[in-house]
Amino acid sequence: MFSINSIGKVKSENYNFQLEICEAFRPGLKELDKFSHIHVFWWASNHDNEADRNITQTELPYAKNTIGGVFACRSPYRPNPIAVTICKIVNLDIENGILDIEYIDAFNNTPIIDLKPYIPVSDRVQDVNVAAWFSNFPDWYEEAGEFFKNYSF
Repeated sequence: MFSINSIGKVKSENYNFQLEICEAFRPGLKELDKFSHIHVFWWASNHDNEADRNITQTELPYAKNTIGGVFACRSPYRPNPIAVTICKIVNLDIENGILDIEYIDAFNNTPIIDLKPYIPVSDRVQDVNVAAWFSNFPDWYEEAGEFFKNYSF
């Protein structure tokens, strides 16, 4: 058996996004300011219930009328509601445990379970295949913001 502990929470208000890291974990932020982007692993706490944890297939929000398995999408419906978002670091205040980030697709007060730096050699794949329903999505993170503002889910 194992346990997962929250290291902080997401603050998402009026399109301003921050990660608030608990005091005990702030020393873990040392040298993170040398990176431009991070992986934020968060607990989809709004879906942490028996019913949502037992959903194995769902309609894909980006592929209308297509049912997919939860492991073929990033739905919060999953056996363990772990989610991940790559976030651009705008500012890092290690002393107060505050990371200003450009965007995260998590609700206000969502628990954060881990942070990892984005490292191209480990996190980028040159020759990749994705499902056809993603064919109209942008290729790069930096292009996604404008795309999703106009996309109807």
